[in-house]
Amino acid sequence: MEESMTEKCTHLDQIQSVTPSAKGCEDCLKIGGVWVNLRICLICGHVGCCDASPNRHATKHVHQTGHPIIQSFQPGETWGWCYMDEVPIPFSRKLYEPQAE
Repeated sequence: MEESMTEKCTHLDQIQSVTPSAKGCEDCLKIGGVWVNLRICLICGHVGCCDASPNRHATKHVHQTGHPIIQSFQPGETWGWCYMDEVPIPFSRKLYEPQAE
């Protein structure tokens, strides 16, 4: 019987304690862009827009920096994604610090 391999993220040790860089997509706010949903980099705190958004800033951030792990920045969502291993990460809570008012 062949053993099934569970795909999992091999970059979890890179997660840092981060604070969101902005209340919306940092890059869209600079250029007057719009977004659909937001993602936060769990390595540096950069907030970027999702791939359904016109500018896809979260994915661009990954390609520019090599930071592999994001988490949904949407209220009520805790899921994450590892771009390098291309696997979902089922976080049970938000892993970033709230932004100061």
